[in-house]
Amino acid sequence: MEVWFAKGAVLAASAAMVAIRAPHGQRSISVPVATDRKGPREFALLAVAWIAFFVPLVWVATPLLARGDHPLRPLPFAAGSLLLAIGLWLFHRSHVDLGTNWSISLEVREGHRLVREGLYRYVRHPMYLSLSLYAAGQWLLLPNRLAGPSYAAAMALLIALRIGPEERMMRERFGPAYEDYAKRTKRLFPGLW
Repeated sequence: MEVWFAKGAVLAASAAMVAIRAPHGQRSISVPVATDRKGPREFALLAVAWIAFFVPLVWVATPLLARGDHPLRPLPFAAGSLLLAIGLWLFHRSHVDLGTNWSISLEVREGHRLVREGLYRYVRHPMYLSLSLYAAGQWLLLPNRLAGPSYAAAMALLIALRIGPEERMMRERFGPAYEDYAKRTKRLFPGLW
């Protein structure tokens, strides 16, 4: 299988992710922030996530990471493409369901409401689920030992270090309503965790 299939898939998925997020970011930024929990750790996590997002694009555009290349196999490519597509769909739905409540970091906007409909009926963090599926898909379809798992590693770190503080912030903001919501939903994977 030709490597340009993987390069095309990575470019298309990266462009789709940016296209999905951009309009929601523009809408959200117009709503003032009421609570801001960004600190040094949050800035570091965001920096790692951004760098990891660009590593596959470096692989696509330059020979810098070519030493890590391995053969592209049809089955991992197909499975990875499917996971990317599902991840992107969930990413889109998460943004739509959140509306202007969405923020790239630990912030609560003025007029923020507790979203419990759409994907949020099933899990408290569908956007993190979408990013996990996207990252796993990229790892499977990208035939490079560094660029393939780079985003998955960054997302694992981000999710592990951010879910707790984010949920504490939601508990402080919404109190018993969030506690009740948390009792009825799983954190990340429907029916599991």
